[in-house]
Amino acid sequence: MKKNPKVTIVIPVIAVNNYVKESVPKMLELDWPDFEIIIYTDKPDKKHKWPKTRIIPTYNSRPTVKRNRALKDAKGELIAFLDDDAYPKPDWIRKIIHCFDDKKVAAAGGPAITPDDDGVLQKVSGAIFESFVGGGMARNRYLSIGKKSLIDDWPTVNLVIRKDVFKDIGGFQGDYWPGEDTKLCLDVIDAGYKIMYDPEGVVYHHRRSDLYKHLKQIGNYALHRGHFAKIYPKTSRKLFYFAPTFFDLYLISLVVSWFFGSLVLWFLYAIPLMVYAVLLVVDFIVLSIRWKNPLVGLLAVPMIFLTHVWYGVRFVQGLFTKKLER
Repeated sequence: MKKNPKVTIVIPVIAVNNYVKESVPKMLELDWPDFEIIIYTDKPDKKHKWPKTRIIPTYNSRPTVKRNRALKDAKGELIAFLDDDAYPKPDWIRKIIHCFDDKKVAAAGGPAITPDDDGVLQKVSGAIFESFVGGGMARNRYLSIGKKSLIDDWPTVNLVIRKDVFKDIGGFQGDYWPGEDTKLCLDVIDAGYKIMYDPEGVVYHHRRSDLYKHLKQIGNYALHRGHFAKIYPKTSRKLFYFAPTFFDLYLISLVVSWFFGSLVLWFLYAIPLMVYAVLLVVDFIVLSIRWKNPLVGLLAVPMIFLTHVWYGVRFVQGLFTKKLER
């Protein structure tokens, strides 16, 4: 790979929206000498024009089909996938490019951080993912934390891949959305390559604008993860993903024990829930300070609980789903 390889940024959308109008000018401020932007839309768009940018119609195709079109259209040695509601820090490429110094690293990703100018409910959605209880081991997807490290799964909101490897594995396989990125990363690993996390390769990602949309998004994630735990155990059959389901089973057993056990034993059995509640209080304090707004922390606490419960339910549904519909 060249010292300063050309990078193709790929954004799949239905149509150019307000997020894209915000993100493209920010991409044009990237501190990198050679890059291009390809926006894949459903229909032709002659209205919007930016430097270094091509808008290519794909006629009502799925996000995976749009992204795979980059195999034909991208001129870069590296293909960088972004969501339409995300935009990079100016040094994004310059930071993440060092991951590819290792020839066995085929892909790299960094955190997608909630912008400071998002609304309160968007910050609440982001805070759930960032919290110690809510985000858990996946907090580095939403915060610039930790060190460079190997990973086996990363979302396409901020994922860069070598074009030749992307071509060798056949691009995105399957008809999944969401979850297409999980399958892609698994294919990269099965091909003998590595994927790297870099906490300094930052993009900003707008969150869901209301909490119902947040839960709907979480449910879709959980449904696919549960299904993948069954059919792709190598990267998805992990205790971390099963934890919310175990939490649901614990809550059910706690209710049952209230009616059929002694009060003393019930209080002993409820100790884990009390610890959980204490940790939520800690999250409330941390998130309120982080966002300089106690309302964010106050709303995030019950939403963390609901997120865990709903994820656990949908995960089980995914386990018993024979085939996921697009």
